[in-house]
Amino acid sequence: MVTIKSKQEIVKMREACRVAYLAQKAVEEAIKPGISTWELDKIAEREMRKNGAIPAEKGYPSGEKGIPPFPGAICASVNDEVIHGIPSKKVILKEGDIISVDLVAYKDGFHGDCARTYTVGKIDKETQRLLDVTKEAFFVGIQYAKKGNRLGDICHSIGEYVEKNGFSVVKEFQGHGIGRQMHEDPGIPNYGKAGRGITLEPGMTLAIEPMVIYGSDGILQLDDGWTIITEDGSMAAHYENTILITENEPEILTLP
Repeated sequence: MVTIKSKQEIVKMREACRVAYLAQKAVEEAIKPGISTWELDKIAEREMRKNGAIPAEKGYPSGEKGIPPFPGAICASVNDEVIHGIPSKKVILKEGDIISVDLVAYKDGFHGDCARTYTVGKIDKETQRLLDVTKEAFFVGIQYAKKGNRLGDICHSIGEYVEKNGFSVVKEFQGHGIGRQMHEDPGIPNYGKAGRGITLEPGMTLAIEPMVIYGSDGILQLDDGWTIITEDGSMAAHYENTILITENEPEILTLP
């Protein structure tokens, strides 16, 4: 069931999302060659707790028998890792890497979710284009995140834009509603048909998150039960914000 947030709930959503944004900024400022993804994880958790929130991803259940809960405060996915990379002292960032950081702040009963893909030093032009298209796809999609439009309008526009630029969208994972739960209805794939799906209404809060692969759309899951990589070894990027459907233009809650 899709939840419509009250004015009081929206205030709390804005605050959880503000903290998520601050945690992303703290991570971004720390990224450099030689730092580990474990260190970035600690920076994000410290920033969230400093602002009265907790990292919602830490201890999140896998849903698969025998797979332990997620151990990190962030998902730290490097290069060909698409999503759900586990922070590690052994993963040291180096010049030319890219790293996707996905984090969720939980405060006063509500969640704020955002993801970014960052560069480590200088990267090649094609990888930069991948990052640019991934981010742009989000903004193309939310042009349709308006009262009266259909959810499929967002999904279709994202997929169309990505494929028009020669890249692939991940089809097995998707965006989602968000609020009291990290993952709520509706599911929001990054592809689909315009004019389909639920009608958007003011008060809906949605996590829109293009996940884009440079090569083919095939993915694999590592033995840790969490990390998703590209099947062909090509780079992947991720860009996400939590948004609010309003009477007019959408409000991006995880941007200042």
